Amino acid sequence: MKQQNIFSFLFLLFLAEISIAQGTDYIRKNYTKQEVYITMRDGIRLFTAIYSPRDSSVEYPILMVKTPYGIPPYGEENYPESIGPSVYLAEEKYIFVYQDARGMFLSEGYMSQMTPHLTEKPDSTYVDNSSDTFDTVEWLLKNTHNNGKVGLWGISYRGFYASSGIINAHPAIVCSSPQAPIADWFIGDDMHHHGAFALLPGFGFFEVVNQFHDAPFTNWPSPFNFPVRDAYNFFLHLGPLSEINSRYFENKVPVWDTMMAHPDYDKYWQERNILPHLKNIKPAVLVTGGLFDHENLYGSVHSYQAIKEYNDNDIRLVLGPWIHGGWARTTGENLGLVEFGQSTSDYYQREIELPFFNYYLKRKGSIDEQPSVSVFVTGINTWKNYDAWPPETVKEINFYLDEDFSLTVSIPSISGFVSDEYISDPAHPVPYTQVFHPVRLAYNKEYMSEDQHFASARPDVLTYQSQTLTDTMIFTGPVTADLFVSSTSTDYDIIVKLIDVYPDTVKANYYNTIQVEMAGFQQLVRAEILRVKYRNSYSDPEPVIPQMIEEISVPLNDISHAFLPGHRIMIQIQSSWFPLFDRNPQQFMNIYDATEEDFQKAEIRIYRSEEYPSHITLGRLIN
Repeated sequence: MKQQNIFSFLFLLFLAEISIAQGTDYIRKNYTKQEVYITMRDGIRLFTAIYSPRDSSVEYPILMVKTPYGIPPYGEENYPESIGPSVYLAEEKYIFVYQDARGMFLSEGYMSQMTPHLTEKPDSTYVDNSSDTFDTVEWLLKNTHNNGKVGLWGISYRGFYASSGIINAHPAIVCSSPQAPIADWFIGDDMHHHGAFALLPGFGFFEVVNQFHDAPFTNWPSPFNFPVRDAYNFFLHLGPLSEINSRYFENKVPVWDTMMAHPDYDKYWQERNILPHLKNIKPAVLVTGGLFDHENLYGSVHSYQAIKEYNDNDIRLVLGPWIHGGWARTTGENLGLVEFGQSTSDYYQREIELPFFNYYLKRKGSIDEQPSVSVFVTGINTWKNYDAWPPETVKEINFYLDEDFSLTVSIPSISGFVSDEYISDPAHPVPYTQVFHPVRLAYNKEYMSEDQHFASARPDVLTYQSQTLTDTMIFTGPVTADLFVSSTSTDYDIIVKLIDVYPDTVKANYYNTIQVEMAGFQQLVRAEILRVKYRNSYSDPEPVIPQMIEEISVPLNDISHAFLPGHRIMIQIQSSWFPLFDRNPQQFMNIYDATEEDFQKAEIRIYRSEEYPSHITLGRLIN
């Protein structure tokens, strides 16, 4: 197999979030396959594959997923290696329905990225995913041997369809499980984090998934043939982002140009924020997310919170120690060198996901014993159950940046303009990972728990740490860094990392099961970036006034982690995180048009005094 084809296979596996396989022979033996076109109210036909249990003496519920990633293998005689969210649900016997999204693969129509929801539809020409799902369910009820109940599910982009499909849902849709659902592509999911462009993940995603298609297709186009292996150096010399489509993609990726035309949180991005539309939801909902999911942890948490706020339905949340889609395609026993002591994915599939669908679609078992919120606590490696997220039994604690690069729970007693500083040089950005990572393999997902010693050693990274802890401290829910900062530039980025420092002593005997020494390990727990020109508004960026001290708030994604006795809490602050995110030229401008001449060094000062108490706020679980 050629190297390029290997990349295509790996990338398809990543995008499709393929679950652990049951095997083609099992699927063929127990299910029949039917391929149909289902006509929507505007006349567009969506290609749909239906897998029905061969035993037709029973009426089965329908479990449906819609995807822009394809539903291979195509052809009624060809069967996949897995169907459904898990082997447990495949063995339970459901009617599994897969549908190509509009404009993708064999479905007709135009693919509108993150299709905006239409609150009003004056006539049949106004369509969105809610109406397409409604029309699909109506057809399925009339043309399959079903029991009248329908459930939705999907991971990532498919999770977005599982969310948007339950707005004004067909009465037959009784439940849905949006898993790592995309919610907002500018503030916290996938392509942008707080205005900063996720360069490395976005490059591969748009280049393969969002090419223009003028006819139906069943195979992905060939991916870009990178001229070098090294991701860091390739992206360092990429050139202006606005020229990527013409220079690398042969102008075949129109959505890239669209993205470049909307550098701020304007109407284009606002229309694609699903959160304000998650109303009038009647089906029960199980939102699933990964605590180590770079792409859509934001979408998981905020989708759950929006549905809970706007509706009176049964809404549940599960957060496990997973990367993106890890509950379906990994065992969830570890992430890199950090181990969790159990197969968290099997637990989720068997004890949470299976009972949820069985109860609502088959009225099998009881849902009353299932907790509303189940969250895995890393560090002590156990599941905890709550009534809501974040839990009410949380006390906020501030950790202040103090003298000698320490973290203290008291406001610094020193007065004045005391600060620590570093030079941020876009020509030598801080790497996001310590490993050499070939660009063709997308990004190193294990960076989410990676040892941060490589960053601690850099002069453009500030590192603060607490005294050795004497008690276990479980931190749960939102994390926010409030920093007093000045810069010599008119724009810059701030990255804040929360790190668990393991005991640096032989007495700890810190080895994992593969006998890797873990003493002194600086485990990344959470990190986030803010493009500072969006500090007050994502829609109306403002330049920084050079040398003026400003309080900057950096929101990090939620955590669930226990810092153990003997450990320390560490904070790192830096202004580049490359090539996970694009470089900031460190002057106020449209970054997508920046040339090499626009990038400049900047001195960043972080203030820490009684008047300027820079700190990070964590929520400690108190019971």
